[in-house]
Amino acid sequence: MRLRMAMGVLGWAAAASAQPVAATGITHVKLETALGPIILRLEGGKAPMTVRNFLRYVDQKRLDGTGFYRAMKIGEPGSFGLVQRGVRGEAKRALPPVAHEPTSQTGLSNTDGAISMARAAPGSATGDFFIILGDLSSLDAKPDAAPPPGGDTLGFAAFGRVVEGMAVVKAIQSAPISPTAGDGPMKGQMIAEPVKILKASRVTWSAPPEFDPEVLPEP
Repeated sequence: MRLRMAMGVLGWAAAASAQPVAATGITHVKLETALGPIILRLEGGKAPMTVRNFLRYVDQKRLDGTGFYRAMKIGEPGSFGLVQRGVRGEAKRALPPVAHEPTSQTGLSNTDGAISMARAAPGSATGDFFIILGDLSSLDAKPDAAPPPGGDTLGFAAFGRVVEGMAVVKAIQSAPISPTAGDGPMKGQMIAEPVKILKASRVTWSAPPEFDPEVLPEP
């Protein structure tokens, strides 16, 4: 299944985050949303450029005050899909695009709880990202496949996963949808009142003894 993520295209800059990624390559970020907190585990060792890009948005407070504006629902009752947030063309919030790190390179996958960059062409992702519900590994890179007309096989760049707050992600997906907003494939997926991110910040997160980074914990 192919998703089209409409994004603005700007030039690339490799400015590092104001704070380094942890020596282990893992950084945790807390999104305080209007519906509750979401904690993300970012895989800096596997997707370093994508994680550095995301952390610039966090450290520079560019996510604060933005919102989740899109909720895709596949199946009943929305057991698969995604929720998406972003700068949506706000020049004052957007940083230059980040180079594309395909899942075939990082070893990550667009499965339940994954966080991934929204994009148009490869290398055009800026500050829009989405969180997956269910298995959407169909969005992973397929380097051996033939590209569709006008498309590519590089997929979407996953760079971490939710470790706490999937119940909040599901609540965002269930938010009322506008019957008129959105263009093309996004029509019928735009949240009537976007769910705000009040604050995004790095946090220290202690995993429970049974935590497996490859398996999403129960919300």
